[in-house]
Amino acid sequence: MLALLLALGSSLAYGCADFLGGLGARKAHVLRTVMIAAPASLVVELLLWPVLGASFSPGALGWGAASGVASAAAFALLYKTLAIGPMNVLSPVTALVSAMLPVGVGLLQGEHLGMAGLIGLPLALAAVMLVSAGSGAKVARPSRTAILLAFGAGAAIALQLIFLHQAPSDSGVAPLIIGRAVSSVVTLTAAGLMFRRLGPEKPAYAISAAAGVLDSVANLLFLFAARNGDLAVVAVITALYPAGTVLLARSVLAERIHRGQLVGLGAAAVAVSLLALT
Repeated sequence: MLALLLALGSSLAYGCADFLGGLGARKAHVLRTVMIAAPASLVVELLLWPVLGASFSPGALGWGAASGVASAAAFALLYKTLAIGPMNVLSPVTALVSAMLPVGVGLLQGEHLGMAGLIGLPLALAAVMLVSAGSGAKVARPSRTAILLAFGAGAAIALQLIFLHQAPSDSGVAPLIIGRAVSSVVTLTAAGLMFRRLGPEKPAYAISAAAGVLDSVANLLFLFAARNGDLAVVAVITALYPAGTVLLARSVLAERIHRGQLVGLGAAAVAVSLLALT
């Protein structure tokens, strides 16, 4: 029950963070948004260090650094994906990809899907096709570039979660601190190399910082959820985060969804729920 509650909290925080990050990336180059979000997230984790403790063992350093590289890619790909939009279609696609990879890792580590999981995986693939297709003149359909970015973002998120799960369970918040430090360095380095291509637009400082803070909270909740439950189950429950993103996109941005895409979104929710039952 504790792992379930922590995973649901992580899902909610991720959904809100993704919406704010995508919104910020619409106002300026995505790297300008990530330049603020990643360090803001690091500050939160440093503040949690005295409270939750941290053990910087070789395992924590290695897996934390690997998660940081994946996190930097996830930040940039996800915010760019959501900036292109539509959020209410691309966010579920990203979530399904990010859920399925940890399930595979869990199976390799000896976890069992059961009948619900065997139904949920192909249903998840069908849901991706439905939410990606759309039809009709009034439907906001994602471009091929946006779909590819969504798949890349989902893979990067999955790798980040898998790497965090591999860190020693007694390392406290050390993997998060190392990971966010690495992602901040990678992001700032990339921004420095591409400075002339970032454009003159100023980033939305408050929105970008809030996205980073929420992402840090989401990572923390996921880490402790994974330490108290199975990776496959925790990852797919965390993958319910598009619910928050889609709700905010509909209420704030008035994004519309075609009936067929609604079926796909419903299938996605059922697929993730079936996977969670494993």
